[in-house]
Amino acid sequence: MKIVIVGGGTVGLYLAKTLLEHDHEPSIVEPNKAVCARLANTLDIPIIAGDGTTIEDLQSAGAAGADVLIAVAGRDEVNLIACQLARFEFHIRRTIAKANNPKNAAVMRNLGVDIAVSSIDAITRLMEREVDMSAVKQLVSLNQGEASICEILLPDDFRYSGKKLMDIRLPEESIVISVERGGKLLIPRGNTLIFSGDKLLILAQDDALHAVKEKLKLTD
Repeated sequence: MKIVIVGGGTVGLYLAKTLLEHDHEPSIVEPNKAVCARLANTLDIPIIAGDGTTIEDLQSAGAAGADVLIAVAGRDEVNLIACQLARFEFHIRRTIAKANNPKNAAVMRNLGVDIAVSSIDAITRLMEREVDMSAVKQLVSLNQGEASICEILLPDDFRYSGKKLMDIRLPEESIVISVERGGKLLIPRGNTLIFSGDKLLILAQDDALHAVKEKLKLTD
């Protein structure tokens, strides 16, 4: 995934390193030129000395082709505007913002930010989960990110191909809603056979998504 990070401080640096370790393509927008110089000496990624609240600088950071924008600047208004530009100007499918003031998190969500969290630890955990879910397409986020409906296309080498759904034993915090096969939609039961090439819709708590991916052997 291509991911634009607004803010090159400690969190931005950590996120960029995490993304690189997962073979993603981050870029950073940071207004402080001295910070940009340090980032450039540490990371082999695009570093834009600019303002994350301007279309021009986000464009320079690759926002037009990005999958996710994460705003972790020190000012909440910067993070909010960056996420709004990402959504409405660049049509980026996922925006995540750090709310430096916890009271602003709900306001950010109401104004179009997909996920707003106040804890640095929460952002890093969230992003680690996000980058690990590249084989899973999230369709709907429920209850402010506590659960999701996701689409999973089973690979050609799916290890459980031909097995009954009950024998795969997915985590209890997840359920297969439907199976699409050959253009036909199936409502699965425990004895439904699952094959490579099937497209599954799964409802799961977000903290169970990694376990679902592990069980289906969708990890790299």
